[in-house]
Amino acid sequence: MFMKKFVVGLALSIILVTLFASLPVNFMKADASTVDHWNDDWLHVSGNKIYDMYGNEVWLTGANWFGFNCSENVFHGAWYDVYDILCDVADRGINLLRIPISTELLYSWMTGKPNPVSSVTASNNPPYHVCNPDFYDPETDGPKNSMEIFDIIMGYCKELGIKVMIDIHSPHADNSGHVYNLWYGLETETAGMITTKKWIDTLVWLTDKYKNDDTIIAMDLKNEPHGKRGYTGPVPDDMAIWDDSTRENNWKHAAETCAKAILDVNPNMLIMIEGIEQYPKTELGFTYDDPDVFGASGDAAPYHPGWWGGNLRGVRDYPIDLGPLNSQIVYSPHEYGPSVYAQPWFDKDFTLKTLEDDYMYDTWAYIHHEGIAPLFIGEWGGHMDGGKNEKWMTILRDYIVEHRFHHTFWCINPNSGDTGGLVGNDWSTWDEAKYGLLKKALWQDSKGRFIGLDHRVPLGKNGISLGEYYGMDNPPITPPPHTPTPPPTTQPTDGDENDIAYGDINSDGLVNSVDYMLLTRVILEIPVDNINIDAADVNCDGIIDTRDAIILSRYLLEIIDSIPMK
Repeated sequence: MFMKKFVVGLALSIILVTLFASLPVNFMKADASTVDHWNDDWLHVSGNKIYDMYGNEVWLTGANWFGFNCSENVFHGAWYDVYDILCDVADRGINLLRIPISTELLYSWMTGKPNPVSSVTASNNPPYHVCNPDFYDPETDGPKNSMEIFDIIMGYCKELGIKVMIDIHSPHADNSGHVYNLWYGLETETAGMITTKKWIDTLVWLTDKYKNDDTIIAMDLKNEPHGKRGYTGPVPDDMAIWDDSTRENNWKHAAETCAKAILDVNPNMLIMIEGIEQYPKTELGFTYDDPDVFGASGDAAPYHPGWWGGNLRGVRDYPIDLGPLNSQIVYSPHEYGPSVYAQPWFDKDFTLKTLEDDYMYDTWAYIHHEGIAPLFIGEWGGHMDGGKNEKWMTILRDYIVEHRFHHTFWCINPNSGDTGGLVGNDWSTWDEAKYGLLKKALWQDSKGRFIGLDHRVPLGKNGISLGEYYGMDNPPITPPPHTPTPPPTTQPTDGDENDIAYGDINSDGLVNSVDYMLLTRVILEIPVDNINIDAADVNCDGIIDTRDAIILSRYLLEIIDSIPMK
């Protein structure tokens, strides 16, 4: 069934490309009020690549900036001007920002009681002192709350052409929260006990809040699930496992459940799914029922080791299954060098071949090489030590570039103890040696211009938009500065929907690939004549955007049976 749909999809794509190139351009433009400029950058996957809604391949190349996951409830470095720092981030070609956050903080937003921030400079007193003026609340003569500041930052990212991925770094707001194994089971100061339901509910709430704004394009469901089996007794309750059970600590089951809930709200969101720490040697008959064996090696050792969140061997035995929405799955290992921990695969004069043979290929790289799904290395980085760690960073960087693995470098922050950061303690001086190593893995065109993921907004002052890179007929536009994007206010058209032949955009009595191509042109604002614009709104939300394109494509591929789909 999958192969049949793949062949149909490939044929449809070929037809669309041919029709798109040959259709004459007319000059009666569709009503601009029906097109949402801030809702056309959603992504999907096919094979081991990620594409935009028009079938163009993209490369997500970015960095991490932590703080919203910590007790400060805001970016670290906010004692300096965040907008200025983000301008540097965009100008240096970082097209995706992975933002760690806590479930505890999201819960405070969801319940309408946003937790306060600390370590923020917010003043707007020209000419004496101005820093983060948008964060300043004149009513309290202090900073705004954490959700208000987050929304402002999303507006900054929109303005600068930076896309965002949310990473649930820990259940609780804590500067060492990443040490906790699981996504649930921890009592917090402001949100009570974090349960699996609360974890899912907060992610669904955030998805719904931003579903009409393609600044946030991906959700990393949980940072580094981990835990070890131990040498006696049953499977520990605090160990993240990966199998076909419905145990609460089965990360595979939890990730599927959470992903489906998110995609029910926004089917365009990319879902990043990390691995675990230990996986049983199922090829030798071991399961999680088998305790680990102290000091064992080779075939006598029941478990394959891995970095926290880095072990994706379970995908081979038990792949994530979201049905027709597998088009949104990206697997996301974390990979570090010997300065973080002296793993056994570093106990030699290692090369790319030894790293692949000893660890990387069977642990995660096979997912890309065998065409299962795309890979997104959500964390990699370390100190420039002039030795083994820098050697490892260079090898991995070249591996990323060779295979165009998607990635976010750890990290921008200078205050990451085991890796250091891209900027110094003044948050304005960049470590040029470390950035130079990263720069070769940032998406650039043949002229060295950085390529953003927004079809219209260039990436900073040194970059171009995705539309410009692919020569698309969509002139650049600048979003309103320093403001989060409100949901579109366009209302559904009047009239009886039963009188509308949804999907039949050219009114020829058929719904086929020609209609899909016309819908694509409407979204791109390419002039089209003699079309029924009402028929293009196949989800009846009063807006013509990428959701309509995805629904129509699924209808043509027989994934869904009827339209409109509300």
